Amino acid sequence: MSIQQVVQDGLENWTRDLRAVCGHFDTELAFNRALFIGEVSKFSRGGLPLANLRTNAGLIKRPKTNPDHDNDQHCFLVSQRSGYAQITQNGRSIQLAPGDMLLMDSTGSIEITPFGLIEHASLSLSRNEVCKQLGSQLGTFGKISSSKACGRMLHVLMDQLCKDNLEGECAVGEGEALQCAFASLLGSAFEQDHDSRVDSASLQGNNLRSYVQKVIDESLTQPGLSPVGLANRLNISVRHLYRLFEEQDDSVCRYIQRARLKRSADDLTNPFLRTESITSIAYKWGFTDSAHFSRSFKKQFELSPKDFRSSHLQQAVGAA
Repeated sequence: MSIQQVVQDGLENWTRDLRAVCGHFDTELAFNRALFIGEVSKFSRGGLPLANLRTNAGLIKRPKTNPDHDNDQHCFLVSQRSGYAQITQNGRSIQLAPGDMLLMDSTGSIEITPFGLIEHASLSLSRNEVCKQLGSQLGTFGKISSSKACGRMLHVLMDQLCKDNLEGECAVGEGEALQCAFASLLGSAFEQDHDSRVDSASLQGNNLRSYVQKVIDESLTQPGLSPVGLANRLNISVRHLYRLFEEQDDSVCRYIQRARLKRSADDLTNPFLRTESITSIAYKWGFTDSAHFSRSFKKQFELSPKDFRSSHLQQAVGAA
């Protein structure tokens, strides 16, 4: 059998399984891939349906609303487990790195663009329940914050669902309560959109610096986070941005690194994330070089990431 036939058979199987689980999507292959990878599985956790997708497709899309194919009963909470991707819905795009999460609607146009091999988990939530909780002021597509309390709780809940076996007669009855818990947290869990952000030009001094720090804290998972990109995003000069931190005997780059290290340390001491690798936690918070992360972490906390995690988790067990 030729490679082309193997790829074609794999694509047909993927398309069939994907449509059975996620709806009417079409897939375009990446031209730089000799062999297509496409795997879809569906399972249940505590009565909630989850799907796991693993693929190196070039593009997965539903180009427009189709009443014959659309299912308007669900919203999907998507957790990027590995790899990088961009998801676009109704013309708005969000980039996902490992550990990122977003809410996606089951209706309207959708495009998923993997950058290489990706894996993500998708939790189905009642669209009516989500819309009831969010109200009319928020849409049903947006990135979940990693810094807001509700956003971090959603991250922990999703990680736990993906890892734990909650099957069983008793667990199934918890589905309705879990639905309500996820939906109720969403309203305060979104990252701020550019359109809803305060005009930075109207802020001065400490207020502007606090606002800049808030924007940084919500952008730590972006590997390309930089002073130039921040300045452009905030519509201020790079020199003005530097000066805001220099007034406190600090620098914007040091602030970003400290914040990333703090988030990494929090995850390393989280018992729910004890099976996550140190490298995946580092990448989740924007570090792209594991050796650089280890050196920076040890300089900040005087322990290697491995020893830091081991020490704190042992303390937690002893305290219990």
